[in-house]
Amino acid sequence: MGAVRETGRMLLIAASAAVVCALAGCGGPAPAEDTVPDAAEVTLPAPGAGFDYQLGGAYPPPAGVTVVARDRLQEPAGAGYDICYVNGFQTQPDASADTAAEHPELIVHVDGKPLADPGWPDEFLFDTSTPAKRDALVAMVGPWIAGCRDAGYAAVEIDNLDSYTRSEGRLTREDNMALAAEYARLAHEAGLAIAQKNTAEHASRLAEIGYDFAITESCQRYDECGAYADVYTVVLDIEYVDELGADGFAQACADPSRPTMILRDHDLRMPEDAGYVYRACPAPGADG
Repeated sequence: MGAVRETGRMLLIAASAAVVCALAGCGGPAPAEDTVPDAAEVTLPAPGAGFDYQLGGAYPPPAGVTVVARDRLQEPAGAGYDICYVNGFQTQPDASADTAAEHPELIVHVDGKPLADPGWPDEFLFDTSTPAKRDALVAMVGPWIAGCRDAGYAAVEIDNLDSYTRSEGRLTREDNMALAAEYARLAHEAGLAIAQKNTAEHASRLAEIGYDFAITESCQRYDECGAYADVYTVVLDIEYVDELGADGFAQACADPSRPTMILRDHDLRMPEDAGYVYRACPAPGADG
């Protein structure tokens, strides 16, 4: 991971001047918040296309897979439709220390310490609490989104919109929604589709502010798939073997109303790793 870490560090350094300028108000109008970007030119994944979720590392897609999600620092799979993962509301683990040191004003602090996600203690929450801080986050994350386009991705997936629920009251839903709208604007300006990640309760609102499709985790397990399907024509769901189990997954695949659904190991391991799991529901009309 050394090369990936160094690449991430160089991108962070390159964005620092823009972040400082955004906080200081160096010039130019502040971006409008909660507006609907024009999505006319973006392309969505084909409904029902084979899907894989490769955030744990890049590998050749399984047979039949044409839609692949990877971290923004990985090259696209080139199998048909590539989705670029961007952690838009928290730091990535390998960049947390650098971001907190270089931009402490953009990290939520409690008792003088960066506030971490309890489920991912090496990820710090971005501070979305003011327009100036949101502008600075746009200045930092915007080049990441543009980098996804330049690498050849067709879409971005923005993670951790629900960080406000873990902020100990420092952030609000509206803080994060305002930033989410800016990410939609940036994606569409770059010619990329943008995927909502989780937060089923906000599907309608996010579609209204420009989100194009959904990537979900465990929507079958938590009976949330319908909330996404009511809003989006494309829903890509990852179920986890330690939650749903192989038998539960097979039963879910039999439901004709299900979204595109795969079963993965929770750590998203590589195929050569012990514990790797990948299964996909059969295509409609296929045997088994």
